[in-house]
Amino acid sequence: MMMDNNIKKPVIIHTLHSSSLISPFPSSSMASFIPFLFSLILIFTISISAAPISFNPKDSFYIACGSNQKITTPDGKTYQSDQDAHGFLAAEDKYLVSDPNANGPSRIYNSARVFLKDATYTFTLQDSGWHWVRLHFLPIKTDIFKLETANFNVFTDEATLLHSFSANNLTKKEYLIHVKSQRFNIKFEPQKNSAAFINALEVSTAPEKLIGETGQKLYPVGQFDGLNQKSFQTVYRINVGGDLITSENDTLGRMWVPDEEYLKTKNMAKNMNVQTNVIKYPELVPSYMAPQKVYATAAEMADSNTIQQIFNITWEFGVEKSYPYFVRLHFCDIVSKALNELYFNVYINGKSAISGFDLSSITGNLATPNYQDIVVDSSLIDQDKIVVQIGPAQVESGPKNAILNGVEVFKMNNIVGSLDGEFGPDGKAIPQEGHKKMVAAVGFAMMFGAFVGLGAMVVKWHKRPQDWQRRNSFSSWLLPLHVGDSAIFGKSNYGSHRSSVFSTGGFGRRFTFEEIKECTKNFEASGIIGVGGFGNVYIGTLDGTQVAVKRGNPQSEQGINEFMTEIQMLSKLRHKHLVSLIGYCDENNEMILVYEFMSNGPLRDHLYGKNMAPLSWKQRLEISIGAARGLHYLHTGSAQGIIHRDVKTTNILLDDNFIAKMADFGLSKDGPGQQADHVSTAVKGSFGYLDPEYFRKQQLTDKSDVYSFGVVLLEVLCARPAINPALTREQVNLAEFAMNWKRKGMLDKIIDPVLVGSINPESMKKFAEAAEKCLAEYGSDRPTMGDVLWNLEYALQLQEASVQGKTKDISTPGTNSTATSPTAAVESAPQPRPNAIIPEQTQGLDDKSGTALLAQFSNLSGR
Repeated sequence: MMMDNNIKKPVIIHTLHSSSLISPFPSSSMASFIPFLFSLILIFTISISAAPISFNPKDSFYIACGSNQKITTPDGKTYQSDQDAHGFLAAEDKYLVSDPNANGPSRIYNSARVFLKDATYTFTLQDSGWHWVRLHFLPIKTDIFKLETANFNVFTDEATLLHSFSANNLTKKEYLIHVKSQRFNIKFEPQKNSAAFINALEVSTAPEKLIGETGQKLYPVGQFDGLNQKSFQTVYRINVGGDLITSENDTLGRMWVPDEEYLKTKNMAKNMNVQTNVIKYPELVPSYMAPQKVYATAAEMADSNTIQQIFNITWEFGVEKSYPYFVRLHFCDIVSKALNELYFNVYINGKSAISGFDLSSITGNLATPNYQDIVVDSSLIDQDKIVVQIGPAQVESGPKNAILNGVEVFKMNNIVGSLDGEFGPDGKAIPQEGHKKMVAAVGFAMMFGAFVGLGAMVVKWHKRPQDWQRRNSFSSWLLPLHVGDSAIFGKSNYGSHRSSVFSTGGFGRRFTFEEIKECTKNFEASGIIGVGGFGNVYIGTLDGTQVAVKRGNPQSEQGINEFMTEIQMLSKLRHKHLVSLIGYCDENNEMILVYEFMSNGPLRDHLYGKNMAPLSWKQRLEISIGAARGLHYLHTGSAQGIIHRDVKTTNILLDDNFIAKMADFGLSKDGPGQQADHVSTAVKGSFGYLDPEYFRKQQLTDKSDVYSFGVVLLEVLCARPAINPALTREQVNLAEFAMNWKRKGMLDKIIDPVLVGSINPESMKKFAEAAEKCLAEYGSDRPTMGDVLWNLEYALQLQEASVQGKTKDISTPGTNSTATSPTAAVESAPQPRPNAIIPEQTQGLDDKSGTALLAQFSNLSGR
């Protein structure tokens, strides 16, 4: 139920002139006054920056229907009479009725306009695009008409708003219509032998970015296109964990109601709140998306007084089954004390909407608003309900908690453009029996065609023409083949509009080939920053932003397969520590993917092989922790999990701030899920990182990634390649070489020389223990990535404590040391790296490595 809009008053700030600071105060008091003045200015600055930015609509029509005078409501709106609004109303048999004693919240309900025949209100708009339409009904008592029995329809040119509608009491309807022209009509059509009436109506401009072009489908997982071609009716607008917010406190004149009525089990949720001035909107979230009061309150999981805090908080919203719905969920982390410690899942009608949700990876700050948009198909509306649930993600460390700040549920128009009933604005009805038969016939034909197509694929698989790759464009394999019900974000407010480079809904922005050529300077050779079996990676510039452009080689069987796998995986993944897909190009049979550019390149380049400044031990720990978080998300972010299968230092990329992100998902595989403990598959990977158990049994598990990550940790510590055939046989394989030295208690003899003197022994010991556990012979003996992450965070705490001169024992590591560690802790800057020193004390080392291992790998399909 909606309230009236509020016209915000401008903020007036009085300027203090320097002369006014002299005469009223003696010089002796100036020293105490100036700090006070600066504090006062700071308070003003904070207050102003925290205040929501009001939205000024180009069009704002407020009509008091049937009134003979203007009416100003308490929230500052002025409704003009439709008698004075010449040209607005075209109608025959129109009547004015009034009741001074009407029991309405405002005087706009004291009168009404009644129609016995069709009537149309026409508005000339300054611009097309999104507009609010709000209709107010109260069946006031009259001597002539019994308005509570009135039955009528309401249409616009774009949608049917109401069909066979009757108002028995105070009713407010709110719609969001994407108007196609500057002439906008609202038509009232009485049913036979009945009347239509309206007390007040509003037509006003809504922000163009309020709803984007694309959304995220709940199931089947994928991108929903054409939202700006839809019409919406507001069904629910909920301030979760907070109080009622009236239209006076919302820049778009909306009302937000408390969630208590919709909360299924109240003792499972606990309300949280903070001061509104701590809420800071990021650049890409306009303050009109939701008021600060929405983001300053939340529901979190109540204490269940159990060891395992595992349950879901549930909200239920009654809806009509035959319509699709647009659900917007509002989030703002006001419960965490540090970044990256809150991971949770979101479900809608039993389907995974958001899995392993880490607000920190999106916002980069606490108390920062974010929203996620999900489109729910009518086929998923069971028992006439939309059920929203939140619960903790299955992570080994960190608090078990989940939050929700706000919910908006909008009904979307059906196939004939109706938001109410089976008739569209053009009078066309939804086909009944003929429609069902047609759907059944089409469905049967599609299924039959699919079987025939699959059969043809099997028959022809081994006899494809040589130019098959060139003739099958990117579009033929763009859609995910088996995303199923896996974890995926709804459409985020970040990059949700195609006008931005960072449009990452689904597969992101679709670039033209000319745009790609222009941004890469026609694939200039000097712009190549990577080469692989798929083709080349180029640096490019789009809209002033640097990007990485991966161009597939159509002649490469490996490249096509890896591209297919990579886009399937990236359509399911979104995390701070995973490289993000920006968009794609499939013109001219091209296979091109566009990613965020990681300016500091691969981790390997900073460890050895390039003349680059060495990383400090703290940097290496933080990078290792970031990569571990990315892998942990892959393994646990969905019920099935994902195995990267090619973890190595060249696939860990660093951004401007040396934040680590996992990249290259071309070899990734879906995990075995709960029905099996491994995936049987051909052995693929990279020499030196390959899990020996996977190699022997051809059984892939997430512990194969753990083994590879153990090798990465040794590269980080020792600054040398995983395999170096130029060295002696004992030293060729880093994993075996380093573990032999660790077993002798002399691992410090082979670490990167630039770390000597700056690395805390206890920190290195904990780090080396983590690496050793990762490299266990059997997967069952290796830790999970969550356990590895925990130990690395502990190692970082030990290092920071020693740098800051702390003497107290750290017995329990936090779950988020990178976020909680003081930024002031600075390690002594390491000197430029000398040539790598290889210890000569190799007596007694095991011969089980080196060239023998390389020979063992000679028949492997490596990269």
